[in-house]
Amino acid sequence: MEEAWPTEWLRGVLELGVLRVLTEGAEYGYAIITRLEAEGFGTIKGGTLYPLLTRLEQAGMVVTEWRAGQGGPGRKYFALTAAGHLHFQQESARWNAFTRRTQPFICQETP
Repeated sequence: MEEAWPTEWLRGVLELGVLRVLTEGAEYGYAIITRLEAEGFGTIKGGTLYPLLTRLEQAGMVVTEWRAGQGGPGRKYFALTAAGHLHFQQESARWNAFTRRTQPFICQETP
């Protein structure tokens, strides 16, 4: 059974998750969703993913390319720019520092 994470949690880490997927190479939207769901993010809707990808593109972190489909329609692929790679490295380091600092407090047993 799939865990239904609070929306606020997903909103906080979705950008990093998307960037992480794209560090492995260009990918199209449905494949990004499938990967994130397989990694435990829960159900991700296109109405959540595509506006995020648009924001990343407008910020210069992602570029897009249309590729012909195999026996079907073409797909829009998303790839990280150098700025996107740098942003992911910086923000994932910050996320790691944040979770290391806060996890002991959040996860300690209460009296």
